[in-house]
Amino acid sequence: MKRNNLPPRGLSDRQISYNDAPALRLYQVWQGNNEFALRGRLIFGPDSRSLYLTISLIVVPVILFCSVVSQSLVNYFPDNIGLLLAIIPAVFTLYIIVLIFFVSARDPGIIPRKPPSQDIDDNWDPASLSADWAPNRSNKFLAPTKSVNVNGMVVRVKFCQTCLIYRPPRCSHCSVCDNCVDRFDHHCPWVGQCIGKRNYRSFFMFVSSTTLLCLYVFSMCWVNIIMIMRENGSSIFEAFMKSPISGMLITYTFTVSWFVGGLSAFHLYLVLTNQTTYENFRNRYERRKNPFNRGCAYNFKEVFFSTKPRSQHDFRAFIKPEVYTQYNSSKYYMYAFSLNFSKNIYETESSIDGNELDLERCETSGMDHSSKWATAPDLHRLASKFVVENVARDK
Repeated sequence: MKRNNLPPRGLSDRQISYNDAPALRLYQVWQGNNEFALRGRLIFGPDSRSLYLTISLIVVPVILFCSVVSQSLVNYFPDNIGLLLAIIPAVFTLYIIVLIFFVSARDPGIIPRKPPSQDIDDNWDPASLSADWAPNRSNKFLAPTKSVNVNGMVVRVKFCQTCLIYRPPRCSHCSVCDNCVDRFDHHCPWVGQCIGKRNYRSFFMFVSSTTLLCLYVFSMCWVNIIMIMRENGSSIFEAFMKSPISGMLITYTFTVSWFVGGLSAFHLYLVLTNQTTYENFRNRYERRKNPFNRGCAYNFKEVFFSTKPRSQHDFRAFIKPEVYTQYNSSKYYMYAFSLNFSKNIYETESSIDGNELDLERCETSGMDHSSKWATAPDLHRLASKFVVENVARDK
């Protein structure tokens, strides 16, 4: 008897296409530009290859120091003191590499996106519209900003037209990773990752530890040069000719120390004043009070002794087909949803006793839902088949 392959009654074409779609994990349908490793356990930025350069700039000089310069220190210092001086930079380098891993391979504080749906503009009250709201072609409105209270001060947060959310205070959208990041500081090309609320502490420790490592190698190389001069009664030039590696490391570490040392001092200033790099470069609090600054001691405690918030994403969690088919992801789908945004420039403001504080330039959008984003069932099945082939290839 031939089996009936017809679907059960009561199921729509869209439900049938959802049932045919494979079960995918969040990292497999991720909309940002991030790269994942170990099947979603590690998340990197799109420029994560720069890590090879960063690590080599740290490891190679330490290898030269331990293999060449430290051998002289072992002979100069008795009672295994020279051996200890040679082991310290190796252990310190391993510690720095671990910090780099914590900065670059973890979620910096990505804010979840909202899937495109008609619910975004259905709940707005037309009577509450202000003059700076912008209509689109279908005469529907979308608020450019929303008021929130921060430590007794009213600030306006911006609506992100990419993530379809109102960004929390101090959140910004990274154009490199294509994500909204909580307490966004900057995107660091040296570690290939955004620096945000969840990895800023590790980033500061990485930069400051690298500074200390440079100063240590710089000092020990000078000690080696001085020992050569005393032992042979030679000039400083002759000592450098006898140990050229010491001269090279002195020049290298001196140059790098200015860069990482200045960066450490700058970020220490940001920590004590409770600012981010993004806010400082935009002169956010140059003429107005910083609503997040609560004193040097509290600011320092907030960064270094507060509990790190949990990630808002489980990248290995399975996503329902009806959810991930709503997203516009060119990696897994051969079509895109047509959301028509009309862009206008606005200023986000904060009001304190009648004074206005310019926070950031603001882009707002009106969303046109006149054309349905949901596609035909046949296109869903085609997308599902395309997903299966990509997932099998990834595995």
